[in-house]
Amino acid sequence: MNVLVLGGYGLIGDAVVGRLLRDGHHVCGLGRDVGDAQRRRPAVCWIAADMSLLLAAEDWLPVVAGMDAVVNAAGALQDGPRDRLDAVHWRSVLALVAACEQAGIRRFVQISAVGADPSSKNPFFSTKAEGDRAVASSSLEWTILRPGLVIAPAAYGGTALLRALAAFPGFVPAVMSRQPIQTVSVVDVTEAVSRAVAGSLPPRLVVDLVEANARPLADVLSAFRAWLGLSPAKVVPMPTILGRLAGAVADGLGMLGWRSPLRSAALAALGRGVTGNAAPWNEISGHPLQPLEATLADTPAHVQERWFARLWLLKPVILACLSMFWLVSGIIGLIRQEEAADILVSHGVPGNFADMSVLAGSAADILVGAAAVVRPFARRALQAMIAITLFYLAAATLLVPELWLAPLGPLVKTIPTLCLVLVALAVLDER
Repeated sequence: MNVLVLGGYGLIGDAVVGRLLRDGHHVCGLGRDVGDAQRRRPAVCWIAADMSLLLAAEDWLPVVAGMDAVVNAAGALQDGPRDRLDAVHWRSVLALVAACEQAGIRRFVQISAVGADPSSKNPFFSTKAEGDRAVASSSLEWTILRPGLVIAPAAYGGTALLRALAAFPGFVPAVMSRQPIQTVSVVDVTEAVSRAVAGSLPPRLVVDLVEANARPLADVLSAFRAWLGLSPAKVVPMPTILGRLAGAVADGLGMLGWRSPLRSAALAALGRGVTGNAAPWNEISGHPLQPLEATLADTPAHVQERWFARLWLLKPVILACLSMFWLVSGIIGLIRQEEAADILVSHGVPGNFADMSVLAGSAADILVGAAAVVRPFARRALQAMIAITLFYLAAATLLVPELWLAPLGPLVKTIPTLCLVLVALAVLDER
């Protein structure tokens, strides 16, 4: 079959694409930024498109032409500069369903979420439910799958946060540590999608995909810590106010393009618990979905997982430190412009040129420091930090080489900073 997978390079979408390829299907994947996906999965036909802009059936007809089935694995956590929940979860799905009906597509698989409810005050769950309603109201052979907390070999978003918290040194911090969680292996999710695409599930099915028993978030974190091979540590409940503060900060970072799993929508979802009804799927399949222990045992952790878990929480710290270092450096240069210019003048640089150089250098420092915390500009800002640092080192070596031997080591200390920029570049990718 020819199958279109929306969100085909996401946590669930990528696993679905891999499973459908192994099943022998011809797969097309759709997403906003497909460059990396094209390199990783060249066997897939990739379509670069923003679902939030495809709001009429006519917009979708060229995309779904020739397809036999559609799997919607796309989604967003919270409204932001790049994400509009109403458009992605509902309005675009409504248009897509209409296009599928017009194009004669047989099957539609909607990957939703446990807790999807049109009356929910959380826009994530309410818009997901509206999308589910659009699918369920269609004439297609549809299946709506609602997974719990999906555990996969890949990790970003909430699953990356779990790993990072589990690897916290000394203890494991957790907000709402007693909230119930039901997980599901991404392998089990892809099995359900495979069966739905093949038509081997009951028609017009809405079903939760969760392990049989719920467990507290604290137990999930402890299981992840053991999986990482780290020594046991106590899970320490954090005050709810601390979680709300972190959510407010993450919401602000979301406006700068960072997609933190700590945003207020995620905390609200955790507040209600991540639970569903395992019984319907167990009856259909004849066996329960595997529990968290079996999911983790199927993908044993190695040193790369420990590196990732430990670096994940350090990433924002690194970026914040670099941003502050460059901002403060630039501001000090402006405040003490005359002193900085005098140093250049004392080494034969003309006065006007020295003043202009100090102003230009301070402005450049402030610019890259501010740009480093804006996600679309972060990579170029970090690269600019490297270029500026190397220029400073070269200029200082030519004009004031004795600074290399100065007691406080002003030039020597730039080398570790340069290395920190390289680390920031190495961990900048989010998925």
